[in-house]
Amino acid sequence: MIQINGTIKLGRPIDAATRKAIVDMVRASRAEDGCLDYTFAADLADPDTLVLFERWRDRAALDAHRASDHMAEFQNFMAANPPAARDLRVYETDEGQPLG
Repeated sequence: MIQINGTIKLGRPIDAATRKAIVDMVRASRAEDGCLDYTFAADLADPDTLVLFERWRDRAALDAHRASDHMAEFQNFMAANPPAARDLRVYETDEGQPLG
């Protein structure tokens, strides 16, 4: 399984256009073959920071996601509205174990 975790520091409040771009990206990504989870969330202690969590069945599914039309649209939106900083990491993991 491939997992992507990280943060995107917007450096500005999440406006309506940004929220729409994110929601569109999440919905399209979740519908992709091989997507196990795809989530953006606001950091409650720092509302200008987004937390990203993705899980993909395998590298091929992630590669297909990266080549998708909705990824290109999202990247174009982010290029026009660049974040202040980002720290995203890719991990190869197992399925994990329930906590507790």
